[in-house]
Amino acid sequence: MLRIFHTADWHLGHHLHGVSRQLEHQQFLDWLLDEMHNKQADALIVAGDIFDSANPSSAAQSQLYDFLVKARTRLPNLDIILVGGNHDSASRLDAPSPILNALGVTVVGGLSRGDQGNIDWERLLVPLTNAESEIKAWCGAMPFLRNADLPTGEQDSDPLISGMKTLYAELFEKLQQKAGNAESLILTGHCYMVNGAVSELSERKILGGNQHALPVELFPDDIAYVALGHLHLAQRVGANEHIRYSGSPIPLSFDETDYSHQVVQVDIRAGQPVETIAVKIPRSVQLLRIPNGKDFAVLSDVIGQLENLTLDDLPIEQRPLLELRIRLEKPEPGLRQQIEEVIAKLPVRLLKVSTAYSGSEKNLADLKIEERLEELQPLDVFQRCYQNKYDKEAPDAMNALFNELVESLQGTE
Repeated sequence: MLRIFHTADWHLGHHLHGVSRQLEHQQFLDWLLDEMHNKQADALIVAGDIFDSANPSSAAQSQLYDFLVKARTRLPNLDIILVGGNHDSASRLDAPSPILNALGVTVVGGLSRGDQGNIDWERLLVPLTNAESEIKAWCGAMPFLRNADLPTGEQDSDPLISGMKTLYAELFEKLQQKAGNAESLILTGHCYMVNGAVSELSERKILGGNQHALPVELFPDDIAYVALGHLHLAQRVGANEHIRYSGSPIPLSFDETDYSHQVVQVDIRAGQPVETIAVKIPRSVQLLRIPNGKDFAVLSDVIGQLENLTLDDLPIEQRPLLELRIRLEKPEPGLRQQIEEVIAKLPVRLLKVSTAYSGSEKNLADLKIEERLEELQPLDVFQRCYQNKYDKEAPDAMNALFNELVESLQGTE
């Protein structure tokens, strides 16, 4: 048997409304080491978005490399694969790969090409071994693919999808050439699959619109498991148990307050379907939203719920993170002061006060929710600017060009 731990979308260096998540990430990484040690994992796959930005802080980089050193020390036979995501800089991830390769860590930040422009497929082909150092599987470590990576001259109606199919087909062929009859084949991907469920406030789609959602036919039937990243909610793709997103390890927005995060334990046995087990991640810092869910409440109800909270008096960095969602009929000048008088008595950290105005109608369907720029997708901002300037919606072709521009900038330093 070969046991793989699949995780993704760590987003090391992430801040939630200005508050660092370093403690939560460290708690997760320490927990992950313990889990892999206790359950005798043979391999770890991190399917993209290791960092939250293309220019991660020194603290975020140190957190990654400290984890890798500890993993190599505690689990000397563990195979580790890291692939780049759309938030990562491919060149930054690839830069230390010679050193990390010597430590048994495979890093594929992006596709690299030789002098003739040919893709170096060999660096994407990674053997996975069991405790007896026997090769039991081969992994095709495909990173996030940008437009520049895709073949040109595709005649298909959607060149992005056809280009992705071409690259995955070539990688699959290389895997088949490497693997013996008893060795399983595994792929990674950092992409948006058709019908994937998104965590709206914490995700930036790779490209805009469902026209760029990739079909499951991208992955050949002979693949034992596909370890995906990009969507922050753990899920299978369609009815396929062996094609899965692991989701992010910590909540990256208040929309995920009640969501249970996980890593996926994948057990591979020759001649049998893979077994996937959701391993729940304990939450080290609580997220609170009042009222719970996506509803808004009047100020008196919100204050009442605050006053009824029963919370432990924890150190400041461990105190719950709080969002209040308040429904108003009109602007309330003393709103902040009333809230702060109550908050001052509680061991919480207030990160956000969301307000929505119902006006005289008092109809929840008519709520106008105040939005912050940080919560808008780049495409949202572009479309609103276009609407304001030309008094009409931006055409689909213009939206597609804007998406290409954004995608070309992501991952650059």
